[in-house]
Amino acid sequence: MIKKILISQPEPSSEKSPYYDIANDFGVELVFRPFIKVEGLSTKEFRQQKIGLLDFTAVVFTSRHAIDNYFKLAKEMRITIPEDMKYFCVTETIALYIQKYVQYRKRKVFFGTTGKIDSLIPTMVKHKTEKYLVPLSSVHNDDVQRLLDAKKLNHKECVMYRTVSNDFTEEEAKNFDCDMLVFFSPTGIKAFTKNFPEFKQGDVRIATFGPATAKAVEEEGFRLDLEAPTKEYPSMTAALRWYLENDK
Repeated sequence: MIKKILISQPEPSSEKSPYYDIANDFGVELVFRPFIKVEGLSTKEFRQQKIGLLDFTAVVFTSRHAIDNYFKLAKEMRITIPEDMKYFCVTETIALYIQKYVQYRKRKVFFGTTGKIDSLIPTMVKHKTEKYLVPLSSVHNDDVQRLLDAKKLNHKECVMYRTVSNDFTEEEAKNFDCDMLVFFSPTGIKAFTKNFPEFKQGDVRIATFGPATAKAVEEEGFRLDLEAPTKEYPSMTAALRWYLENDK
């Protein structure tokens, strides 16, 4: 019987989150506890990449973490970002987040439609005279670089933040008693095994989102009980609801 589920993500900001509906409908306790956290590079670390923020006329943002750390580094290095800097974002949500730091003007903020860099490329090509800076995490692939190279765009990738383990306190580890664990990234699984090296799965269920996360669970030798997304259940909340309904 599942009574307590650990969701390895931050607590939803909206009270209308489907997670809260699940908690009410099934009488389960949900604990939101990320196993990983994002940490910005120090100015000293960033300077080692020998990149000048003002050498670029446009920035490509793939996440809100990239935005936060770009403006944080600029502030720490006492750099004033020019008014005419252009921003290219993979989604409208990320584009709107820029308002936290600069006045939002449509003529200098552009966004894609799919959440992937591919949908942003045609807009970037229309602005092919720009010099693009692409802030990334320390763990990334070369997909963005290859796509921009293929279109002969002037660009430079740089690392501005890293993902690290969000370690459990002694008290948290001692009181760890969940019936189900929900993971969203291979990094989260690595962080979990670091915090609980003696973990024996037993009756504890494990759910994952994304094929890479599922593979990481199996590589650790754990049993995978629920995998999302699927055609029928495209979100983790939909998959979780189905699982609890059928968990007799």
